[in-house]
Amino acid sequence: MPTTPRAHIAMFSIAAHGHVNPSLEVIRELVARGHRVSYAIPASFAEKVAATGAEPVIYTSVLPTEPEDWGTELIDNIEPFLEDAIQALPQLADAFEGDEPDLVLHDITAYPARALAHRWGVPAVQLWPNLVPWEGYAEEVGEPANAELKQTDRGRAYFARFDAWLAENGLGDLSCDDFVARPRRGLVLIPEALQPNADRVDRTRFTFVGACQGERADQGEWERPAGAGKVLLVSLGSSFTNEPAFYRACVEAFRDLPKWHVVLQIGAQVDPAALGDVPPHVEVRSWVPQLSVLKQADAFITHAGAGGSQEGLATGTPMVAVPQAVDQFGNADMLQELGVARHLPMEKADANALRAAVLDLVDDPEVAARLARIQERMAKEGGTRRAADLIEAELTG
Repeated sequence: MPTTPRAHIAMFSIAAHGHVNPSLEVIRELVARGHRVSYAIPASFAEKVAATGAEPVIYTSVLPTEPEDWGTELIDNIEPFLEDAIQALPQLADAFEGDEPDLVLHDITAYPARALAHRWGVPAVQLWPNLVPWEGYAEEVGEPANAELKQTDRGRAYFARFDAWLAENGLGDLSCDDFVARPRRGLVLIPEALQPNADRVDRTRFTFVGACQGERADQGEWERPAGAGKVLLVSLGSSFTNEPAFYRACVEAFRDLPKWHVVLQIGAQVDPAALGDVPPHVEVRSWVPQLSVLKQADAFITHAGAGGSQEGLATGTPMVAVPQAVDQFGNADMLQELGVARHLPMEKADANALRAAVLDLVDDPEVAARLARIQERMAKEGGTRRAADLIEAELTG
C-alpha cells in the first residue's frame, strides 16, 4: 500500500481552549504518522501544543484574554480578529521564512494562515471546532447582520479595512465572509448531530469527522467514589466561570440527595468559601479531567460549549444545558431538539429547576436510547484517524 511522504505541516490557532483543544488529537496523530508539524500559537499555549509532539511557533497576539474585555456588540466580537491578523501576519511570515510548510491547517479564527497559504502556494485545510454555515446561511443570517453593521461608521470602516487587507494579500476576489466562512476545504470537528440544517451543508467543502478526543491520559484520571449511587458533573467550561450564585444553586439542588455524588468544577475565579456550607457528597474543584469524569457520570450540567456538548454525546451522558455566550445557545437548542438535554437559561437555573431537569432526564429510558443511537452515528464519522487521512489526501493531491 502506498504511503504518504513525510511532510512539513503548519497549524495556526489562537490562545483559546475552545479553539486549540479540538485540534490537538489530530496534530498528535499527524506527528505519530511521521509528519513534522509546526504549530503557530501564543506562548500561553506552547506547552500544551508541545505535548502533542508538534513544535510551537510563538507569535504575539493582541486578542483580549478575559471574557469581559470582548464587549457586548457584534462588532466588538469580530474587530479583534482582524486587528490581530493584521499585526500577526508579518510575525508569522518571518517565522516561517525559509521553512515554508507543504500544507497549512488552521482554526477558523486564524486569518493569517489562509493568507500565508495563498502566498506560499500550498493547500489549506480549515479545522472547524463548531457549527458550519449551511447553504443559505449568508442570506438568512450573515447578510442581515452585515447590513445592520454597515449602517454604522464603525461597521463600514471594519469591512473596508478587511477588504483592503485581503486585496493587499492577493485575495481581493474574496469577500470577508467568504474568506472566513467558505474555505476551499473544511474538516468539522463536531458530530453532525450538533449541526443545524445539516442536510444543507455543502459536502464538497465540509466533511464531518466528529469528535477527536483521544484518551487524554496526560490530564489524569478521576475515580468514582465507592458507594456513589449516581454521579453529576457541573462545569461551565474555562471562560465564563465566575458564577458563584449558580454554583450555590447546584449545591442546594442536591444537598438532600446524598446518593448523588456531585463534581462541581468552579474554575479559578470563584473562591470555594463563597459557596457556603457544602455537604460531603459535593466535590468542589477548580478543574477536573472532564472526559474522565463524564465516562463515569450519569448526568452533566454544562454551558453547552462545542467541546462539552460533544463529550456529553460521546459518553452518552444526559445534559442540562445552561449556556453563557456565543454558539452555546444554539448548541443548547440542538441538544434539546435531539431529546437528550434540557435547555435551562441561567436566569431560570435555580435549585428546584436544576434538580428537576437532572432527575427527569436520568429517569427517562428514551433519553438513554437516543444517546445510544447518537453514539453509534458518531463512531461512524471516523474521528481523529479520518481527519488525518483526509489531511494526508491533500498532501498527495
